[in-house]
Amino acid sequence: MAETMNTSDVTPSYVCIRFSIMKYLSRPNLLAPHAGENSNSPAHNTPPQQAQAAFDSDGIEIDFKAEKTKRLEKPQLLTISFEDDPQGSLGAQLINCDKGEPFEMFSPGFAQIGRLLDGETVARKCGVNVGDCIVAVNGEGFRRFAADYKEEELENLSGDAHVSNDNKVMHVGQGEAYQALLARIKAVKSAGGPPLALSLERYGWDAKVNSWPRYLEARDGDVPNAMKMMQDHEKWKTGIFPIDLTRDGVQEVLRLKAVAEIDLEVNETAIPTVYINFSKLQSVDSISPDDVCKAFIIFTEMMLSRSKDPRNPKANQFIDLSGVTISSGFRVDMLKKIYNVFEPNYPETLSKMVMYPVSNMLAKTARTLLNFVNEKTQRKFVITNSLTVVCEELGWDQREVEACGGVTEFMHKHERAGAELILE
Repeated sequence: MAETMNTSDVTPSYVCIRFSIMKYLSRPNLLAPHAGENSNSPAHNTPPQQAQAAFDSDGIEIDFKAEKTKRLEKPQLLTISFEDDPQGSLGAQLINCDKGEPFEMFSPGFAQIGRLLDGETVARKCGVNVGDCIVAVNGEGFRRFAADYKEEELENLSGDAHVSNDNKVMHVGQGEAYQALLARIKAVKSAGGPPLALSLERYGWDAKVNSWPRYLEARDGDVPNAMKMMQDHEKWKTGIFPIDLTRDGVQEVLRLKAVAEIDLEVNETAIPTVYINFSKLQSVDSISPDDVCKAFIIFTEMMLSRSKDPRNPKANQFIDLSGVTISSGFRVDMLKKIYNVFEPNYPETLSKMVMYPVSNMLAKTARTLLNFVNEKTQRKFVITNSLTVVCEELGWDQREVEACGGVTEFMHKHERAGAELILE
Protein backbone atom coordinates (compact mmCIF):
# COMPACT_ATOMS: atom_id res chain seq x y z
CA MET A 1 0.00 0.00 0.00
CA ALA A 2 2.24 2.76 -1.30
CA GLU A 3 -0.10 5.50 -0.19
CA THR A 4 0.25 4.60 3.47
CA MET A 5 3.97 5.18 3.47
CA ASN A 6 3.89 8.82 2.34
CA THR A 7 4.25 11.10 5.34
CA SER A 8 5.32 14.24 3.47
CA ASP A 9 1.93 15.80 4.12
CA VAL A 10 2.84 16.73 7.68
CA THR A 11 2.79 20.52 7.45
CA PRO A 12 4.59 21.72 10.60
CA SER A 13 8.20 20.86 11.39
CA TYR A 14 8.61 20.48 15.11
CA VAL A 15 11.62 20.15 17.35
CA CYS A 16 11.76 16.46 18.25
CA ILE A 17 11.55 16.15 22.03
CA ARG A 18 11.61 12.68 23.56
CA PHE A 19 9.23 12.40 26.46
CA SER A 20 6.71 10.16 28.07
CA ILE A 21 3.20 10.74 26.74
CA MET A 22 1.65 9.55 29.96
CA LYS A 23 3.75 12.06 31.90
CA TYR A 24 1.75 14.83 30.28
CA LEU A 25 -1.58 13.05 30.03
CA SER A 26 -1.52 12.45 33.77
CA ARG A 27 -0.73 16.02 34.78
CA PRO A 28 -3.66 17.48 36.77
CA ASN A 29 -5.91 20.20 35.34
CA LEU A 30 -4.21 20.26 31.94
CA LEU A 31 -7.06 18.63 30.11
CA ALA A 32 -10.00 20.71 31.22
CA PRO A 33 -13.30 19.91 29.46
CA HIS A 34 -14.92 22.13 26.87
CA ALA A 35 -17.95 24.20 27.66
CA GLY A 36 -20.95 21.92 27.82
CA GLU A 37 -18.95 19.06 29.38
CA ASN A 38 -18.63 20.64 32.80
CA SER A 39 -21.70 20.96 34.94
CA ASN A 40 -20.33 24.27 36.25
CA SER A 41 -19.95 25.80 32.80
CA PRO A 42 -22.07 28.79 31.72
CA ALA A 43 -24.08 26.50 29.46
CA HIS A 44 -25.55 24.93 32.60
CA ASN A 45 -25.60 27.95 34.89
CA THR A 46 -27.26 30.56 32.67
CA PRO A 47 -30.98 30.64 33.48
CA PRO A 48 -33.26 30.35 30.42
CA GLN A 49 -35.07 33.52 31.44
CA GLN A 50 -31.81 35.49 31.18
CA ALA A 51 -30.77 34.14 27.79
CA GLN A 52 -33.18 32.52 25.41
CA ALA A 53 -30.53 31.98 22.76
CA ALA A 54 -26.79 31.61 22.71
CA PHE A 55 -23.97 30.68 20.40
CA ASP A 56 -22.01 27.54 21.26
CA SER A 57 -18.32 27.09 20.51
CA ASP A 58 -18.80 24.89 17.47
CA GLY A 59 -21.17 27.13 15.59
CA ILE A 60 -24.66 26.19 16.75
CA GLU A 61 -27.40 28.13 18.42
CA ILE A 62 -28.32 26.66 21.80
CA ASP A 63 -31.88 26.28 22.94
CA PHE A 64 -31.51 26.23 26.73
CA LYS A 65 -34.90 24.61 27.21
CA ALA A 66 -33.76 21.67 25.11
CA GLU A 67 -30.25 21.84 26.62
CA LYS A 68 -28.84 21.27 23.15
CA THR A 69 -25.04 21.06 23.26
CA LYS A 70 -22.26 19.49 21.24
CA ARG A 71 -18.91 18.22 22.48
CA LEU A 72 -15.89 18.65 20.29
CA GLU A 73 -13.79 16.09 22.19
CA LYS A 74 -16.22 13.29 21.37
CA PRO A 75 -15.45 11.91 17.92
CA GLN A 76 -17.71 10.69 15.18
CA LEU A 77 -17.17 7.11 14.04
CA LEU A 78 -16.54 6.06 10.45
CA THR A 79 -15.88 2.64 8.92
CA ILE A 80 -14.00 2.21 5.64
CA SER A 81 -15.27 -1.00 4.07
CA PHE A 82 -13.43 -2.74 1.22
CA GLU A 83 -16.30 -5.17 0.68
CA ASP A 84 -17.09 -3.85 -2.81
CA ASP A 85 -13.42 -3.64 -3.79
CA PRO A 86 -11.38 -6.12 -1.68
CA GLN A 87 -8.07 -5.34 -3.41
CA GLY A 88 -8.77 -1.66 -3.94
CA SER A 89 -6.42 1.11 -2.92
CA LEU A 90 -7.35 3.24 0.07
CA GLY A 91 -6.64 6.36 -1.95
CA ALA A 92 -5.13 8.40 0.85
CA GLN A 93 -1.74 9.40 2.19
CA LEU A 94 -1.25 8.70 5.86
CA ILE A 95 0.61 10.70 8.47
CA ASN A 96 2.81 8.50 10.63
CA CYS A 97 1.93 9.47 14.21
CA ASP A 98 4.38 7.03 15.78
CA LYS A 99 7.69 8.90 15.61
CA GLY A 100 7.91 9.99 19.22
CA GLU A 101 7.35 13.65 18.37
CA PRO A 102 5.42 16.01 20.65
CA PHE A 103 2.67 16.80 18.11
CA GLU A 104 1.51 13.15 18.25
CA MET A 105 0.66 12.94 21.92
CA PHE A 106 -3.10 13.58 21.71
CA SER A 107 -3.67 11.44 18.62
CA PRO A 108 -5.79 8.42 19.63
CA GLY A 109 -4.13 6.22 17.00
CA PHE A 110 -0.86 5.96 15.11
CA ALA A 111 -2.02 7.00 11.63
CA GLN A 112 -4.02 9.99 10.46
CA ILE A 113 -5.39 10.81 7.02
CA GLY A 114 -3.07 13.45 5.57
CA ARG A 115 -4.43 13.83 2.05
CA LEU A 116 -7.08 12.27 -0.17
CA LEU A 117 -5.95 11.20 -3.62
CA ASP A 118 -7.97 12.12 -6.70
CA GLY A 119 -10.40 9.69 -8.30
CA GLU A 120 -13.15 7.31 -7.22
CA THR A 121 -11.16 5.77 -4.38
CA VAL A 122 -12.40 3.67 -1.49
CA ALA A 123 -11.68 6.53 0.91
CA ARG A 124 -13.75 9.02 -1.06
CA LYS A 125 -16.62 6.56 -1.55
CA CYS A 126 -16.74 5.95 2.21
CA GLY A 127 -16.73 9.65 3.07
CA VAL A 128 -13.24 9.85 4.58
CA ASN A 129 -11.97 13.34 5.48
CA VAL A 130 -8.51 14.73 5.99
CA GLY A 131 -7.65 14.48 9.69
CA ASP A 132 -9.56 11.23 10.37
CA CYS A 133 -7.63 8.90 12.70
CA ILE A 134 -7.35 5.13 12.13
CA VAL A 135 -7.95 3.29 15.41
CA ALA A 136 -8.76 -0.29 14.41
CA VAL A 137 -8.43 -2.90 11.64
CA ASN A 138 -11.33 -5.36 11.34
CA GLY A 139 -12.29 -4.69 14.94
CA GLU A 140 -8.76 -5.04 16.34
CA GLY A 141 -7.72 -1.86 18.13
CA PHE A 142 -4.55 0.08 17.37
CA ARG A 143 -4.89 2.84 19.96
CA ARG A 144 -2.33 5.04 21.69
CA PHE A 145 -4.49 5.38 24.80
CA ALA A 146 -7.81 4.02 26.01
CA ALA A 147 -11.04 5.55 24.74
CA ASP A 148 -12.94 7.55 27.34
CA TYR A 149 -16.34 6.93 25.76
CA LYS A 150 -18.64 4.11 24.73
CA GLU A 151 -19.34 3.61 21.04
CA GLU A 152 -23.09 3.78 21.55
CA GLU A 153 -22.67 7.33 22.87
CA LEU A 154 -21.13 8.54 19.60
CA GLU A 155 -22.49 9.46 16.20
CA ASN A 156 -21.99 6.63 13.72
CA LEU A 157 -21.47 7.95 10.19
CA SER A 158 -21.45 4.53 8.50
CA GLY A 159 -24.83 3.14 9.50
CA ASP A 160 -25.09 -0.64 9.08
CA ALA A 161 -21.55 -0.78 7.69
CA HIS A 162 -20.14 0.12 11.11
CA VAL A 163 -17.72 -2.39 12.61
CA SER A 164 -17.30 -2.33 16.40
CA ASN A 165 -13.78 -2.60 17.73
CA ASP A 166 -12.18 -3.80 20.94
CA ASN A 167 -10.40 -0.45 21.59
CA LYS A 168 -7.18 -2.31 22.33
CA VAL A 169 -4.24 -0.11 23.36
CA MET A 170 -0.84 -0.87 21.84
CA HIS A 171 2.09 -1.19 24.25
CA VAL A 172 5.09 -1.41 21.95
CA GLY A 173 8.23 0.53 21.14
CA GLN A 174 8.44 3.73 19.16
CA GLY A 175 7.55 3.18 15.50
CA GLU A 176 6.38 -0.39 16.06
CA ALA A 177 2.67 0.39 16.34
CA TYR A 178 2.54 2.14 12.96
CA GLN A 179 4.40 -0.70 11.28
CA ALA A 180 2.13 -3.25 12.99
CA LEU A 181 -0.91 -1.34 11.71
CA LEU A 182 0.38 -1.42 8.11
CA ALA A 183 1.30 -5.09 8.42
CA ARG A 184 -2.16 -5.96 9.73
CA ILE A 185 -3.83 -4.10 6.84
CA LYS A 186 -1.66 -5.94 4.34
CA ALA A 187 -2.33 -9.31 6.00
CA VAL A 188 -6.11 -8.86 5.94
CA LYS A 189 -6.10 -7.82 2.28
CA SER A 190 -3.96 -10.79 1.23
CA ALA A 191 -5.79 -13.39 3.34
CA GLY A 192 -8.82 -13.52 1.06
CA GLY A 193 -11.16 -13.81 4.06
CA PRO A 194 -13.45 -11.13 5.48
CA PRO A 195 -12.93 -7.85 3.59
CA LEU A 196 -10.76 -5.16 5.10
CA ALA A 197 -12.58 -2.72 7.38
CA LEU A 198 -10.80 0.26 8.90
CA SER A 199 -12.31 2.06 11.89
CA LEU A 200 -11.70 5.81 12.03
CA GLU A 201 -12.48 8.58 14.47
CA ARG A 202 -13.24 12.12 13.35
CA TYR A 203 -12.56 15.06 15.64
CA GLY A 204 -13.43 18.74 15.38
CA TRP A 205 -10.91 21.43 14.52
CA ASP A 206 -10.61 22.50 18.18
CA ALA A 207 -10.35 19.00 19.68
CA LYS A 208 -6.94 18.36 21.20
CA VAL A 209 -5.88 15.86 18.54
CA ASN A 210 -6.09 18.68 15.97
CA SER A 211 -5.45 21.81 18.04
CA TRP A 212 -2.45 20.62 20.08
CA PRO A 213 0.05 20.89 17.16
CA ARG A 214 -1.02 24.53 16.68
CA TYR A 215 -0.36 25.39 20.33
CA LEU A 216 2.97 23.63 20.08
CA GLU A 217 3.91 25.59 16.98
CA ALA A 218 2.77 28.87 18.55
CA ARG A 219 5.14 28.23 21.45
CA ASP A 220 8.05 27.14 19.23
CA GLY A 221 7.96 23.50 20.32
CA ASP A 222 8.11 24.27 24.04
CA VAL A 223 5.85 21.53 25.46
CA PRO A 224 5.24 22.99 28.98
CA ASN A 225 4.42 26.45 27.58
CA ALA A 226 2.19 24.94 24.89
CA MET A 227 0.41 22.90 27.56
CA LYS A 228 -0.21 26.02 29.61
CA MET A 229 -1.50 27.84 26.55
CA MET A 230 -3.95 25.04 25.82
CA GLN A 231 -5.02 24.87 29.46
CA ASP A 232 -5.69 28.63 29.48
CA HIS A 233 -7.71 28.22 26.29
CA GLU A 234 -9.88 25.53 27.89
CA LYS A 235 -10.57 27.82 30.83
CA TRP A 236 -11.37 30.69 28.47
CA LYS A 237 -13.83 28.57 26.49
CA THR A 238 -15.60 27.48 29.65
CA GLY A 239 -16.03 31.12 30.61
CA ILE A 240 -16.92 32.64 27.23
CA PHE A 241 -19.31 30.05 25.78
CA PRO A 242 -22.16 30.02 25.19
CA ILE A 243 -22.27 33.63 24.00
CA ASP A 244 -25.51 35.36 24.92
CA LEU A 245 -27.07 36.48 21.66
CA THR A 246 -29.64 38.64 23.43
CA ARG A 247 -27.03 41.28 24.33
CA ASP A 248 -28.08 44.56 22.72
CA GLY A 249 -24.54 45.38 21.63
CA VAL A 250 -24.00 42.00 19.94
CA GLN A 251 -27.33 42.28 18.14
CA GLU A 252 -26.46 45.80 17.02
CA VAL A 253 -23.15 44.60 15.53
CA LEU A 254 -24.97 41.84 13.65
CA ARG A 255 -27.79 44.10 12.42
CA LEU A 256 -25.37 46.74 11.16
CA LYS A 257 -23.31 44.03 9.46
CA ALA A 258 -20.33 45.71 11.03
CA VAL A 259 -18.86 42.23 11.40
CA ALA A 260 -19.70 39.62 8.78
CA GLU A 261 -18.19 36.87 6.67
CA ILE A 262 -17.18 37.30 3.05
CA ASP A 263 -18.09 33.97 1.50
CA LEU A 264 -16.84 33.57 -2.07
CA GLU A 265 -16.92 29.76 -2.30
CA VAL A 266 -14.42 29.95 -5.18
CA ASN A 267 -13.10 26.47 -4.42
CA GLU A 268 -12.75 24.16 -1.46
CA THR A 269 -9.28 25.51 -0.62
CA ALA A 270 -10.35 29.17 -0.53
CA ILE A 271 -9.78 30.79 2.87
CA PRO A 272 -12.86 32.52 4.34
CA THR A 273 -12.62 36.12 5.52
CA VAL A 274 -14.04 37.95 8.52
CA TYR A 275 -15.11 41.45 7.43
CA ILE A 276 -14.96 44.29 9.96
CA ASN A 277 -16.38 47.71 9.07
CA PHE A 278 -14.34 49.87 11.40
CA SER A 279 -16.16 53.09 10.58
CA LYS A 280 -19.53 51.63 11.62
CA LEU A 281 -18.10 50.27 14.85
CA GLN A 282 -16.62 53.64 15.77
CA SER A 283 -19.80 55.58 14.97
CA VAL A 284 -22.15 53.73 17.33
CA ASP A 285 -21.68 54.55 21.00
CA SER A 286 -23.84 51.63 22.15
CA ILE A 287 -21.33 49.11 20.77
CA SER A 288 -18.53 48.21 23.16
CA PRO A 289 -15.22 46.48 22.33
CA ASP A 290 -16.58 43.46 24.19
CA ASP A 291 -19.63 43.29 21.89
CA VAL A 292 -17.41 43.51 18.81
CA CYS A 293 -15.16 40.83 20.19
CA LYS A 294 -18.05 38.44 20.78
CA ALA A 295 -19.39 38.94 17.25
CA PHE A 296 -15.87 38.40 15.94
CA ILE A 297 -15.60 35.15 17.92
CA ILE A 298 -18.91 33.89 16.53
CA PHE A 299 -17.87 34.32 12.90
CA THR A 300 -14.36 33.00 13.52
CA GLU A 301 -15.73 29.85 15.16
CA MET A 302 -18.20 29.23 12.34
CA MET A 303 -15.56 29.65 9.65
CA LEU A 304 -12.91 27.50 11.32
CA SER A 305 -15.45 24.75 12.01
CA ARG A 306 -16.09 24.46 8.25
CA SER A 307 -12.41 23.97 7.42
CA LYS A 308 -11.67 21.09 5.05
CA ASP A 309 -8.59 20.28 7.12
CA PRO A 310 -9.25 20.35 10.89
CA ARG A 311 -5.51 20.16 11.53
CA ASN A 312 -4.87 23.42 9.72
CA PRO A 313 -7.95 25.67 9.77
CA LYS A 314 -7.34 29.17 8.45
CA ALA A 315 -9.22 32.47 8.30
CA ASN A 316 -8.44 35.92 6.93
CA GLN A 317 -9.39 39.18 8.58
CA PHE A 318 -10.29 42.23 6.50
CA ILE A 319 -10.62 45.55 8.31
CA ASP A 320 -12.43 48.09 6.14
CA LEU A 321 -11.08 51.51 7.09
CA SER A 322 -13.16 53.47 4.58
CA GLY A 323 -13.99 56.84 6.15
CA VAL A 324 -11.57 56.36 9.05
CA THR A 325 -8.99 59.12 9.52
CA ILE A 326 -6.53 60.07 12.20
CA SER A 327 -8.71 63.07 13.11
CA SER A 328 -11.80 60.86 13.46
CA GLY A 329 -9.95 58.69 15.96
CA PHE A 330 -8.51 55.23 15.62
CA ARG A 331 -10.09 52.83 18.12
CA VAL A 332 -6.97 50.85 18.87
CA ASP A 333 -8.64 49.56 22.05
CA MET A 334 -11.06 47.63 19.87
CA LEU A 335 -8.26 46.01 17.86
CA LYS A 336 -6.33 45.27 21.03
CA LYS A 337 -9.35 43.55 22.55
CA ILE A 338 -9.77 41.35 19.46
CA TYR A 339 -6.05 40.54 19.38
CA ASN A 340 -5.96 39.62 23.09
CA VAL A 341 -8.69 37.06 22.42
CA PHE A 342 -7.50 35.81 19.05
CA GLU A 343 -3.77 35.33 19.67
CA PRO A 344 -3.94 32.95 22.68
CA ASN A 345 -7.13 31.11 21.70
CA TYR A 346 -6.85 30.69 17.92
CA PRO A 347 -3.10 30.12 17.42
CA GLU A 348 -1.81 29.51 13.91
CA THR A 349 -5.24 30.05 12.34
CA LEU A 350 -4.70 33.55 10.94
CA SER A 351 -3.71 33.55 7.29
CA LYS A 352 -3.72 37.31 6.59
CA MET A 353 -5.05 40.43 8.26
CA VAL A 354 -5.62 43.15 5.66
CA MET A 355 -6.32 46.78 6.57
CA TYR A 356 -7.63 48.94 3.70
CA PRO A 357 -7.79 51.73 2.57
CA VAL A 358 -4.94 53.22 4.56
CA SER A 359 -3.15 56.45 3.68
CA ASN A 360 0.58 56.65 4.23
CA MET A 361 0.08 58.79 7.33
CA LEU A 362 -2.59 56.48 8.78
CA ALA A 363 -0.45 53.44 7.94
CA LYS A 364 2.44 54.85 9.94
CA THR A 365 0.12 55.63 12.86
CA ALA A 366 -1.48 52.18 12.68
CA ARG A 367 1.85 50.38 12.76
CA THR A 368 2.91 52.42 15.78
CA LEU A 369 -0.36 51.80 17.61
CA LEU A 370 -0.25 48.06 16.80
CA ASN A 371 3.13 47.54 18.46
CA PHE A 372 1.44 45.30 21.04
CA VAL A 373 1.11 42.57 18.38
CA ASN A 374 3.82 39.91 18.45
CA GLU A 375 6.33 39.82 15.61
CA LYS A 376 5.09 36.51 14.21
CA THR A 377 1.55 37.85 13.80
CA GLN A 378 2.73 41.21 12.47
CA ARG A 379 4.31 39.39 9.53
CA LYS A 380 0.75 38.41 8.51
CA PHE A 381 -0.46 42.04 8.48
CA VAL A 382 -1.05 43.81 5.18
CA ILE A 383 -1.67 47.56 5.62
CA THR A 384 -2.28 49.06 2.21
CA ASN A 385 -3.99 51.70 0.11
CA SER A 386 -3.91 49.50 -3.00
CA LEU A 387 -6.98 47.54 -4.06
CA THR A 388 -4.72 45.41 -6.26
CA VAL A 389 -2.73 44.33 -3.20
CA VAL A 390 -5.94 43.55 -1.29
CA CYS A 391 -7.26 41.32 -4.07
CA GLU A 392 -3.93 39.55 -4.51
CA GLU A 393 -3.63 38.82 -0.78
CA LEU A 394 -7.22 37.65 -0.29
CA GLY A 395 -7.78 35.93 -3.64
CA TRP A 396 -10.52 38.30 -4.79
CA ASP A 397 -11.33 39.17 -8.39
CA GLN A 398 -10.41 42.87 -8.65
CA ARG A 399 -12.63 43.38 -11.70
CA GLU A 400 -15.64 42.15 -9.73
CA VAL A 401 -14.77 44.33 -6.73
CA GLU A 402 -14.56 47.39 -8.99
CA ALA A 403 -17.77 46.41 -10.82
CA CYS A 404 -19.57 46.24 -7.46
CA GLY A 405 -18.49 49.81 -6.70
CA GLY A 406 -15.86 49.06 -4.07
CA VAL A 407 -14.95 46.76 -1.21
CA THR A 408 -17.97 47.56 0.95
CA GLU A 409 -20.41 46.80 -1.88
CA PHE A 410 -18.43 43.67 -2.77
CA MET A 411 -18.77 42.53 0.84
CA HIS A 412 -22.55 43.03 0.78
CA LYS A 413 -22.76 40.91 -2.37
CA HIS A 414 -20.87 38.02 -0.79
CA GLU A 415 -21.65 38.46 2.87
CA ARG A 416 -22.72 35.66 5.10
CA ALA A 417 -23.99 37.97 7.78
CA GLY A 418 -25.43 35.41 10.14
CA ALA A 419 -29.08 36.38 9.69
CA GLU A 420 -30.04 33.29 11.72
CA LEU A 421 -28.27 34.88 14.70
CA ILE A 422 -30.32 38.09 14.61
CA LEU A 423 -33.21 37.92 17.05
CA GLU A 424 -36.43 39.72 16.15
